[in-house]
Amino acid sequence: MSGHSKWANIKNKKAKGDAARANVFTKIGRELAIAVKQGGPNPDSNSRLRDVIAKAKAANMPNDNIFRSIKKASGELGSVNYEEITYEGYAAGGVAVIVETLTDNKNRTAGDVRCAFDKFGGNLGSTGCVSYMFNKKGVIVIDGDGLEEDDFMLLALDAGADDVQSDEGVYEVYTLPQNYTAVRENLEKQGLKILSSELAMVPENYVTPDDASVQKILNLIDRLEENDDVQNVFHNAVLPEEEEEE
Repeated sequence: MSGHSKWANIKNKKAKGDAARANVFTKIGRELAIAVKQGGPNPDSNSRLRDVIAKAKAANMPNDNIFRSIKKASGELGSVNYEEITYEGYAAGGVAVIVETLTDNKNRTAGDVRCAFDKFGGNLGSTGCVSYMFNKKGVIVIDGDGLEEDDFMLLALDAGADDVQSDEGVYEVYTLPQNYTAVRENLEKQGLKILSSELAMVPENYVTPDDASVQKILNLIDRLEENDDVQNVFHNAVLPEEEEEE
């Protein structure tokens, strides 16, 4: 068991914002399209598609919407070509930021991302400028209601987890990227309630920005997440709202 993690607070804050925005299903729809393009429309033979479907269900996306998106993607791949592009940079206060996008117009997306960084006191950098501070991991957040910590830890490790942490009534299960799908599916078979699951960039260390930078950082994150082309925003900041929740 590692030390206390701020991951759940950061992701829960983001999830609360996303749930209030109409573009959350649009973003997942794009992920479904990419998964179908790469591995076909059958989730039984496409592990990435299974992962996105699980993410969609955790976000309360209706089954009809999920499979309509899959059908649409399998029939219209020639007309829409989404490209995965990752941007890296620094927000105000030296906070490291990674922005994952899916776009059909990389010039538009690059301009929007750069504008957001510039507007809120950040700097968009080159590939690799901050990613060395993060590790790619599977992150599965489980509702801990009624689960004893020691028992759950043994269950998760038996399922193939790399690490387990507890935080504010939930358990965070971390996996190596190559084990993510198998671990998530093993936990699902145990009947556990999965609150969220994704492949994510997890910071090795967190930083606490100065008071003057906090609002700029929050504004940058909000601006990026409101962009339909942006799928995920990862950062290593400890923000006041998160500290208060702990």
